Amino acid sequence: MFDLRPVGYVIGLLVACLGVSMLLPMALDLADGNAHWPIFLECAIITALTGGLIALACVNGVQQGLTIQQTFLLTTGVWVALPLFGALPFTFGATDARMVDAFFEAMSGLTTTGSTVFSNLEDLPRGLLLWRGLLQWFGGIGIIVVAMVFLPELRIGGMQIFRSEGFDTFGKILPRATEISSRISVIYISLTVLCGLSYSAFGMEPFDAVVHSMTTVATGGFANYDNSFGAFSAGVEYSSVLFMLAAALPFVRYVQLIGGTAKPLLKDSQVRSFFATAIVLIAVLSLWQWTQQAQTDSETFRKVLFNVVSILTGTGYASENYMQWGSFAVVMFFFIGLVGGCAGSTACSIKIFRYQLLFASVSAQVRKIHAPHGVFTPRYQGRTVSEDVLSSVMSFFVFFVVTLGILSVLLGMTGLDFVTSLSGAAAALANIGPGLGAEIGPAGNFSGLNDAAKWMLSAAMLIGRLELLAVYAILTIQFWRS
Repeated sequence: MFDLRPVGYVIGLLVACLGVSMLLPMALDLADGNAHWPIFLECAIITALTGGLIALACVNGVQQGLTIQQTFLLTTGVWVALPLFGALPFTFGATDARMVDAFFEAMSGLTTTGSTVFSNLEDLPRGLLLWRGLLQWFGGIGIIVVAMVFLPELRIGGMQIFRSEGFDTFGKILPRATEISSRISVIYISLTVLCGLSYSAFGMEPFDAVVHSMTTVATGGFANYDNSFGAFSAGVEYSSVLFMLAAALPFVRYVQLIGGTAKPLLKDSQVRSFFATAIVLIAVLSLWQWTQQAQTDSETFRKVLFNVVSILTGTGYASENYMQWGSFAVVMFFFIGLVGGCAGSTACSIKIFRYQLLFASVSAQVRKIHAPHGVFTPRYQGRTVSEDVLSSVMSFFVFFVVTLGILSVLLGMTGLDFVTSLSGAAAALANIGPGLGAEIGPAGNFSGLNDAAKWMLSAAMLIGRLELLAVYAILTIQFWRS
């Protein structure tokens, strides 16, 4: 049996930090004269004390490096523990939410999914709205560290191809995570501040600018209003598009850019493919909308631009109910959500690089069929792709499709209709946010779903955010025997 103390120590510290962060919304409610502030104080004490005690109990087991088993368990354990405690302000607070709803909201926040079970958001205390934004902001930076440190080392979903992109030394994961976190934090905070200032410049209220800048850079999608970005000006929408795209790019490229070289960013095939995909999708849907309306105008283009980028990056904002754009547009949005941004960003879903590797593999096989005696090897950014990377990517695609199918069937068995089941499963597993249909589409939310569906979707958010295999690995008997 392997030592769980290093895992418990890190999780305890993170839970304690989460508790301390609850003092921020507490201070806001106190300043507003809102009687909700004692709830945050109580939750902060419970969370910080519990996390601190766990860390103290495990401190004698701290070591310089983590084993593979400990790393797998830590990666999953953090995203289970933090939503449990992050749900407390929703359970005891103004929403008076049941545990299933509170946990769903907290999991949606920390995985930056953006699906919500709350209505009448405008009436919630500002402290709770800030807490929702903070959960997504923490989850955004957390997933960057996971994507840059843990998943490449664990050889999850083809992420090992990026091991050379980051910071060296396998086996010293904790020091490496600390080093990367410090550099990423500067960039992450800078983007958030710039986004907030941009929103303010275009007329957004200061509080809204703060919260929405956090959920934009995290590509999370929590908004302070039921109609999401439909309440804001055109300038705010264009600004949001810019920062959603920026957050969907590999953050390691920003590190290199600050280091004095823009060449890696400009030559990154993943970045070029991401922008090319976005341009094609925006052009197709703009033409579709103009054809349907029999006229061309800038407002239609803006709505298409904003909503396509929002779903493509997995942010999940909506400035309009695109369910009314016609069946072609609805189907397009379903598949757009399954594309995703770049690896090492806050964006979600399958990710561009996996499609690139898939097409490279298929291309090599087709050429081999035409020339059986030829030697054709898949390449990515000029480098030969190893068999273990291709196998990992193919495994990811298989697990994603199978999980999506099984989850859709299970949701259907709870009484949900086909569109709600399939789109809800995709929205959770790919961490997109809104689904399709009248109930969970861009004009609705997930509050009307039954409890079984909410628990399943909460689990799917976790599984999808950690690239599936990181979670599935710890469910095997071999993992616990090794």
